[in-house]
Amino acid sequence: MNEYSLTIQCVFEFLGTMIMILLGCGVVACVSLKKSKGEGGGWIVVTLAWGLAVMCGVLVAGPFTGAHLNPAVTIGLASAGKFPWAMVVPYVLAQILGAYCGATLVYVFYKDHFDATEDQETKLGVFATIPAIKNHWRNVICEVVGTFVLILVILFIGDKSNASEVGLGSIGAIPVALLVVAIGLSLGGTTGYAINPARDFGPRLAHGILPIKGKGDSQWGYAWVPVVGSIIGAVLAAVVYWLVIRGL
Repeated sequence: MNEYSLTIQCVFEFLGTMIMILLGCGVVACVSLKKSKGEGGGWIVVTLAWGLAVMCGVLVAGPFTGAHLNPAVTIGLASAGKFPWAMVVPYVLAQILGAYCGATLVYVFYKDHFDATEDQETKLGVFATIPAIKNHWRNVICEVVGTFVLILVILFIGDKSNASEVGLGSIGAIPVALLVVAIGLSLGGTTGYAINPARDFGPRLAHGILPIKGKGDSQWGYAWVPVVGSIIGAVLAAVVYWLVIRGL
């Protein structure tokens, strides 16, 4: 690990995650809220911007933490023996708080457009993931598979590069951006590819707390899906990585 204190590392996990969510949820607001200049931009715009949002978060946090920005990444790396378990909870809390603050900034930025938008689910969709077809167990499988791909690729590329820090930043900002874009384009159509518990929980919490005009339900009954699915996918990726590496 690096020479930075746990406090400094958590500060940068917070900042990196906040930037990622500000830009990621920001693009959803841009293409979906009424009277936005980007309204109707579509899925390609969303997936490309989310990849770039992750890249920006990596550039902020990478030198200090390796850039996890995602509890699934933190838990997956710990499960693979590449990150201390004692640091998992502080990292996860920093990521959730960063996601909450990033989503809050999106609301402040786009408040007039939230006010101009009547559809409640459109407003929630800026903050949290919503499945295209609600089938919770199928939705869990989708989150498991998407996160499995994310973590497995990070582990293998990070291992081959012999990086001193392990995280999204271990494979470089541009490759990880392209990885997230690929997952979004290929596997994002069912659940909106949270593949990150903090990305969904922090903004969903912000939606529940913020005084958004006519916001409606935060759909907490679905909130467990991106959390549980992402964590299962991360642990499965770590197990596969460990078994393959051990067999080499």
